[in-house]
Amino acid sequence: MPTKPRIGSTSLGLLLVGLLASVLPAQDTDEFFDQNCKSCHTIGGGKLTGPDLKNVAARKDPEWLIRFMINPQGMIESGDPYAKQLVSEAPGRMIMPKVNGLNRSRAEKLLALIGDESALERSRWAGTSLSERAFEDADRKLGSDLFYGHRRLASGGPSCVSCHSVSETGGLGGGQLGPDLSDAYARLEGRRALGAWLLAPATATMAPVYKEHPISEDEILPLLAFLEQQAKTGERAPVGPGVEFLLLGVVVAAAILFGFDHLWRRRFTSVRGRLVRGQR
Repeated sequence: MPTKPRIGSTSLGLLLVGLLASVLPAQDTDEFFDQNCKSCHTIGGGKLTGPDLKNVAARKDPEWLIRFMINPQGMIESGDPYAKQLVSEAPGRMIMPKVNGLNRSRAEKLLALIGDESALERSRWAGTSLSERAFEDADRKLGSDLFYGHRRLASGGPSCVSCHSVSETGGLGGGQLGPDLSDAYARLEGRRALGAWLLAPATATMAPVYKEHPISEDEILPLLAFLEQQAKTGERAPVGPGVEFLLLGVVVAAAILFGFDHLWRRRFTSVRGRLVRGQR
């Protein structure tokens, strides 16, 4: 009966496909939450930049939650009272950005995941456990070295100054791709929210980079110490080139002109000398 093994193999294959189809969506939703949600939210661990999501379905109906998740800015601009309340309660009145790839189907899966995790005694996303010890001078020094790239991140990720500035970077400044971080520690109300963000940055620029090269918890504490120190100055990084940059430009331009002048003199003298010698 040669066909029986084939039927058995086909049935086994269909069974495996069915099992994979039931497992992969859950894994996909977990990964999506890791990459896009946990930097601002916990499930049962308290507020970060955004509210704690434990039992969020008891606060608003699923339809409202889905609409807000897909287009938070639109809900706020529509004048929705609860959406405006969320903004008023957020550190620095931060507004949830629109999440790339978040459609209705994925939002429904995320709500199901949050519901399942809310029922647990402790969710996998209950938040980080960063040390609460007081920052020391050694922490601030290491944080400065990591920020400016004098010491490389263990995973090989780019240094912060590649894209960001702080108050002490001076006229030459740091990178302009990302926001000024001078008051980030104060704006996010301390180490907990900022630390969670550094563990899993969710912006379109940072997420793909630090997904492959994450910042470790041992590096986050020194960076937090450094950023706390910057926030205490009460100053922001200068916008655009400062006096130092302009002076450097003048010096470089003068050096280039002097160099050309020196080369041209030598060339002119050399050519004239050959012409004079040729007349003799």
